Amino acid sequence: MKIYTKTGDKGDTSLIGGKRIRKNDTQVEAYGTLDELNAQLGLLRANISDKSTNEDIFIIQKILFEIGVILSSDFSKKENFSSLDEKIFWLEKKIDEIQNQLPPIKEFIVPGENINSALCHVCRTVCRRFERRLTGLPFNSENLSEILIFTNRLSDYLFVLSRNIS
Repeated sequence: MKIYTKTGDKGDTSLIGGKRIRKNDTQVEAYGTLDELNAQLGLLRANISDKSTNEDIFIIQKILFEIGVILSSDFSKKENFSSLDEKIFWLEKKIDEIQNQLPPIKEFIVPGENINSALCHVCRTVCRRFERRLTGLPFNSENLSEILIFTNRLSDYLFVLSRNIS
């Protein structure tokens, strides 16, 4: 099977389910930004030597793939996707574990303490852009609400992680 299909050569793409939309559609922008976030997390994970943190980032990447399936689906078709509630709870627990080890913040955090901390900040800012893209999507569902919550927590996780590894 060839990697190129030539079906997107005129600026449109297919959603899961076959519907075709323009590549500059807000939905494509959202899951494209999610893809960028996942790639940046991969770069961060490749640089993290701590096994536990590395595994946590890998779990997050797999969750982002699940979110990608939701976002690349045809919103006009009713789909039953798994709830993200447990994954949100897991991420909140991870944030609390890291936060409890950190001193209170007394000044602005300037990215660049070390490469891994800086990579966390890059991931965090891409995550925030992904969150902004989500708010422009043309649907309102329980899945979107959970994706927004997970995304918000993920940026918090990346912030505390940046402080923990600096």
